[in-house]
Formats: sequence, C-alpha cells, structure tokens
Amino acid sequence: MEGNRDEADKCLRIARKALQNGEHDKALKFLNKAEKLYPSIEAKALIDAITKNGSTAGGPGHRTESDKPNQGKSTGPAQNGAMPETEKKVESKAYTSEQLDGVQRIKKCNDFYEILGIVKDASEEDLKKAYRKLALKFHPDKNHAPGATEAFKAIGNAYAVLSNPVKRKDYDQYGEGLSPGNSQHGGFEFHRNYEADITPEDLFNMFFGGGFPTGSTQTYSNGRTRFTTQHTYHRTERDDERTDVSHQGGFSMFLQLLPIIVLILVSVLSQLMVSSPPYSLYYRAAVGHTLKKQSINLKVVYFVNKDFDKEYTGVALQKVEKSVEDDYITNLRNNCWKERQERNDYFYAAKVYRDVRLRKKAELMRMESCEKLARLNELYRGG
Repeated sequence: MEGNRDEADKCLRIARKALQNGEHDKALKFLNKAEKLYPSIEAKALIDAITKNGSTAGGPGHRTESDKPNQGKSTGPAQNGAMPETEKKVESKAYTSEQLDGVQRIKKCNDFYEILGIVKDASEEDLKKAYRKLALKFHPDKNHAPGATEAFKAIGNAYAVLSNPVKRKDYDQYGEGLSPGNSQHGGFEFHRNYEADITPEDLFNMFFGGGFPTGSTQTYSNGRTRFTTQHTYHRTERDDERTDVSHQGGFSMFLQLLPIIVLILVSVLSQLMVSSPPYSLYYRAAVGHTLKKQSINLKVVYFVNKDFDKEYTGVALQKVEKSVEDDYITNLRNNCWKERQERNDYFYAAKVYRDVRLRKKAELMRMESCEKLARLNELYRGG
C-alpha cells in the first residue's frame, strides 16, 4: 500500500489543479483514483464537497464515494460513520482497533527499548522473544492497520541495533534513537548512526525461515524490494545490488580461504622441486620410512629408513633433527590456525542464525594442534 502513495499524491495534485480550472468531472475522476490507490482524509473530503455541491460528478460515467466497490461501505448506519472499528478497511483489508492501537503505541515510542517493550538491561534472549512476538503481530501480511508497515520497520530496526553489542553500547551512551511522527509520511525518523544493517524482511526471514504464511495478496515495500505473500520478488535495482552483495560475499569467502590454498600449493611445489628428505613425520612404508626415532631437543617423533643411522651422525644428525622440529612446529602452527578459523566460523554462524547448537559445538571443539603447540612452548621455556 505504501508503494501506491506517491501515485495517489500525484492524482491529488492533478485534481486540485482541475478544481481551480473549474473542471469538476476531471477532478472527481482523479480524486476517486487517488482514494483507491491510497485512502486519505483530503481526497475523501474533496469528493464529498464536489458531490454535495451538485456537480456533474454524479452523472453517467462517474462514481461517487458511495458507489465505489470494495471500500467496505454498505447501506444503513455504516454510511453515517457508524462502521464498527473491527470492520475498517484499507484496500479491502480489515483491521481491528487493537491493531490500530498497537501501531499508535509504536509511533509514540521515544527509543528502541520502548518499541520492543523491554528494559535497558534485557538479555539477548529477551530481545529475541520481544522481536518474535512483535514481528508476527505487525507483519504487513497480518496487520493491515494504517502505519503497520512503518511499525514493522521500526521493530526490525530496533532489534537489529540492540542485538549488535557494539551498536547497543554506542546507542546507550549517545543515541537518541528516533523521534516519533517527524518523517514526511507520519512514520519514524531514525538517527542515521542507528540504522539497521539488514532489511526488515531479511531479518524476519532469518527468524522464521520465509515470508508470513497467508493467502492474501498484500504488497509490502520497504524501499529495497517489493514483497508479496506468494513469496515472489519483483526484480528492482535493489535486487541487482543484493545480487552484487552475494557475489562480493563469495569473493570474501575466497579471500579467507586463499591462505590455505597458497599453503597447499607451496607444499605441493616444494615436494616436486626439492629432493625427498631422509625422514617423514609420519609412518611411510612407500618410501621406506618405517623406523621410528625421536629428536633429542623437543622429543618430536619422526620416521627414517633402515640405513639412516649409518648415513647421519654428529652434526649431520643435528641438522636433520633441527629440520624435523622446524617442520613439526610449522605443521602445528598451520593446523592450529585452521582449528581457530573453524571455531570462529562456528561462532559466527551461531550468531547469524541464532543457533544454540552451533555455539555449543564451537565451545566444545578440541584444539589439539594449538594445545600441542602450547606444550612445546612450555617445554622450550623450561629448557
């Protein structure tokens, strides 16, 4: 419905100009169109004024306000303004007085905590519970009261800011949050520093795994995408931008994996270009490294062939064992980095998807290479 407001305003301007020129039929035509696109007090008042003044608007080919279909009007008391609150219509969609009161409450809120109905020291779980409850209550597919879309955006923005520890701390210290009723559409005026990094529908989908389940054809727009209950998206420039962002996300993932790829390539090339060393860190029967030995300094286990003791003694043996320990420590460092990266990935995924199981998995993850590296450091310092 918000997406039709600009078109309705345009029709109102044409109607005003037509009235100034005495073209009542034309004015009534565009007023009826504006009222159909986005009902407003001004359009209704002008329509009533034209029809009561006895213009030709009631003639053939024109509809008065009482003739328009699907506006929720009927004969009897409803025509005199006695329509029950629960049967009000916005584009043929009913809403209750409770829904309208809820929207008005959100509009009067002075900060994000008040919007979500929580205290300033609320936990992350309290934030989630408050958002789930309000998002379902004010989703445009369920709540058709005037201003419900803006309220839904305000709820999403409040949660997105307060669920971010850095933004929440900054907001608690400096932020004024929002000023109700200051925007040109009667909605909310958010402080630029406290805007959400995610759209309201993306945040909703993250919590509930898709659009609100309903069979209506209500259209909702937040300036980025147009969303319908059939869960189809009309491609816009913002959709193209979102596709670009996804491509950038893939490139970012590639950059994160690049160090691992480089290490693998370097390892393969080094094995191809350099002659095979006289030892292996693992049992390798294929090259004859089956005899187990241990370095004198760091007690690192390595494997050699049966002629090793004859070929390497004294300084030569010391150089081999130094190389063994260097390779072993390098492998531990690389594996430790991978373990930390994997654990950080689990923590990040747990935070993004609000998954307690992923967080638990990250906390219980064994860091074997990092632990071995720490023990070697202690042994080295103790020596």
